[in-house]
Amino acid sequence: MIKNFLLAVAVLSLALAVGCAKGGNGIGISIDVEVSPSKIDTVPVSQSVVLTATVTGTSNPAVTWTVSGTDCTGSACGTLAPVTPATTPASATYVAPPTAPSPSPYVTITATSAADNKTTGTLQLKVVKVTVVVTPTPVTVGAGLVQQFAAVANPTNAPQTFTWSVNCTNGTNCGSVSCGSNNPTCSTATSDPAVFTGGTPQSGVLVTATSTVQETTTNYGSAAVTVAASRLPAGTYAFQFSGYNNSGPVAMAGSLTSDGSGNITKGVEDVVIDGSYIQYAPVTGSYTATNNSNNAGILTLSASGGPAYTYTAALTASGIVRMVESDGNGTGSGVMQKSAATGVFNNGAQTFAFGFTGVDLSGNRVGYVGLLPMGGNGNIANGLADSNDGGTANSYSSVTGTYSQPDATNLPGLWHATLMSPALDFDFFVAGGKTQTTTEPGPLTLYAISTDSTYQALSGSMVYQVPMTYNNLAFCMSSSASCTSVSNLTGAEVENSSPVANSSNVALILGITDGTSSGTGGTGGFTGTFDQDNNGTILSVPPSSSCVSPTVCSFSNTYVASSSNTGRYVFQMLGSPNASPVVAPIPFVLYASGADRGFLLDQSSLAVMTGTMDPQPASAVGTYAASWMPGTFAAATILNSDNPGSGNPDIAPAVDNLLFTYSATNTGNLTGTENPGNVTQAGTYTMTLDSGIGAITLTEPAAAIYVFYAIDTTSLNGGNSAIADFMTIGSCTPQPCTTGTPSSIIFAQQ
Repeated sequence: MIKNFLLAVAVLSLALAVGCAKGGNGIGISIDVEVSPSKIDTVPVSQSVVLTATVTGTSNPAVTWTVSGTDCTGSACGTLAPVTPATTPASATYVAPPTAPSPSPYVTITATSAADNKTTGTLQLKVVKVTVVVTPTPVTVGAGLVQQFAAVANPTNAPQTFTWSVNCTNGTNCGSVSCGSNNPTCSTATSDPAVFTGGTPQSGVLVTATSTVQETTTNYGSAAVTVAASRLPAGTYAFQFSGYNNSGPVAMAGSLTSDGSGNITKGVEDVVIDGSYIQYAPVTGSYTATNNSNNAGILTLSASGGPAYTYTAALTASGIVRMVESDGNGTGSGVMQKSAATGVFNNGAQTFAFGFTGVDLSGNRVGYVGLLPMGGNGNIANGLADSNDGGTANSYSSVTGTYSQPDATNLPGLWHATLMSPALDFDFFVAGGKTQTTTEPGPLTLYAISTDSTYQALSGSMVYQVPMTYNNLAFCMSSSASCTSVSNLTGAEVENSSPVANSSNVALILGITDGTSSGTGGTGGFTGTFDQDNNGTILSVPPSSSCVSPTVCSFSNTYVASSSNTGRYVFQMLGSPNASPVVAPIPFVLYASGADRGFLLDQSSLAVMTGTMDPQPASAVGTYAASWMPGTFAAATILNSDNPGSGNPDIAPAVDNLLFTYSATNTGNLTGTENPGNVTQAGTYTMTLDSGIGAITLTEPAAAIYVFYAIDTTSLNGGNSAIADFMTIGSCTPQPCTTGTPSSIIFAQQ
């Protein structure tokens, strides 16, 4: 299951200023500039542009070429080399200077008619320095393991070729980097990427890519690397997992301790198998890298008096582990990350938004979302919750309960909570992140699992809620009322008023909230596009064909904040505005953990669609950039993609290690490995830069198409950015899809 990005390289039109003065003989002149392969208005330092001057109104096509600038003279503005012998129309090659003029980087090219020296045509070009972005950064690399890096030169019409080097700032023998056959120079567009091999453990290592465009400053980019003894550094980790084995649905959550040398020395895990709950401690195990890769490994866990599990893992640059069971005893997916420092959780009153998904005792899919104000004193008061159990919806107000830490000495990551109404007992484990005052990536997250006998399996996450007033206007993370988000939804396919076994219904939604009402109870507008895969039947709004009017090019729904300003919203989502008759959207409850972010649950449908909403930064920066895409990614099916309640689900859990590269065309390349099975992947990706929506077209291991929606970005050196996260679902052309089309939501992280 792989994601493919449709990377549409933005082609900037060259603004052509044509002076058309009339001489005594009435000759007119116009200048056209053509740059292969496309027209541009920027020229990287030391790079060349072919210019063409077309003279009309006379039989003499010759011109005289000159270059000038506000803050440069002579060769400091660049050079012009007229073609000899002259061509018709007249041509010349402009070579930009090795350093951009400053403070004004603009130069003016002038072509003067040989037939009338009063008739000229001009063109303004911007000379820009070359900057380089290297991803991923920062990253931990295990000693002796290899990590792939990608680099992009900006502007993207600069040569995409780099010389790589390593700087050990805090020691020696920190590692080495090469581009195949120990060659230090390679192109980021090739399938032979830069590979760093970790050396002696130490911090402060810089892996640097220097553009082959020579310039005194800024033509390089670096990745910050820590070389560690193990890819799983010492510390406490929290994990969660959901799936199936031969007995039925499985949910797991727990806390583990790594010694930094690849060993799991202690831990605790809660396991629910087909409605039977048991807690195991201690838990031991190991983590080992596979195929010498920094981003792939095998995690084994053995519970005292309980089962042993083996997982194939893909690791992100930040150390988040995404895993699938690979021991043959079951199937499912999970996530593990280093726990937040002691004292980050429960250091006072904190409110958490939550989303749980699972199966009730009748095998029906069930979802919960809500808010839990945790007082820092063990009490929960004035909480809110909504549930959907097999199509039966309930809402709860004034939720109360208690929470405590059963064994802080031996099991420091484990907490237990009991809610009164709805009656729900669950354990939770402190995962990663931090408490925040603004919306940004990495909020404090807790992994939760039900411990009572009401459910065969129920688990999910709790995320710290940023303190703010949650009315319609304040829901936006930007300074304006309008903001953009991406929502992912997973549920069961429903036919003839019944959920269908072995099927899934998934969707990705790019939505814009307009915040038309700053008060409580008002209705805001929610517009945008979505892709939905309902067990192989694809619905896209807008459709893949050309839009004929705004009404069919996007959905136009509403959202509203609850009157209490607590963070509870109702969003109208999905539906089919292009159908005849129109299919109305369905209501979803959203509990916000921050601006543009929260947990989603459909209020009443048998599909019991659950998911999350995440901010998409494209609206804040105007557009994505082609150079943000290349990099290494770890990808895996998310937990609720396993669709508990539909028997053996049609979703085959998988984790992937992916490398996205960039070339100066509209298509980027994709290579990777999928597990279980160590399957080679290859294909291409494209993306629409103003929306962050793209497509992946796989050629290996088999032909497949996926759509993806970019979410978060991360800021890199020099103020540049890179895409950090995206989500993808299966698609196909033509439609409907054939049997076996993957429909799971896959999540990726650098």
